[in-house]
Amino acid sequence: MQTRFDMGKVSPEGYRAMIGLEQYVMNTSISKSLRELIKIRASQLNGCAFCIDMHTKEARSMGETEQRIYGLNAWQESPFYSPEERAVLGLTDAVTLLAQTHVPDDVYEEVRRYFDEKQTAEIIMQIVTINAWNRIAVSTRKLPPIDEK
Repeated sequence: MQTRFDMGKVSPEGYRAMIGLEQYVMNTSISKSLRELIKIRASQLNGCAFCIDMHTKEARSMGETEQRIYGLNAWQESPFYSPEERAVLGLTDAVTLLAQTHVPDDVYEEVRRYFDEKQTAEIIMQIVTINAWNRIAVSTRKLPPIDEK
């Protein structure tokens, strides 16, 4: 497999717009650790190897445990996440799989138990942003770097 093209080079204006969106979500009230869990989980669902590689490394560098990172594939059955994190992971799944789920009311209501409307909007924007990055990376076949040992 090889990368099809570099979106930043071919469409610099569009790429800059994505960077602007990323800068917005990086400065919201949502914790860095929760943002990384969202990014990893959505990237798993979308099959984005580049983003999974990037965000698991970022999460580890911020102190996230291997157990919690590996457990994201089965978060519903894993005891490693707080009720707030579980609510956000449920919303991440629902928004990422939008065509199948249409974001059920119970999933939304669970997030609202823990987060106010502004925080919920910020969480949704984070989910939307990583889904956009995943779609760019997967469609252009952006490959993760191979780590040297």
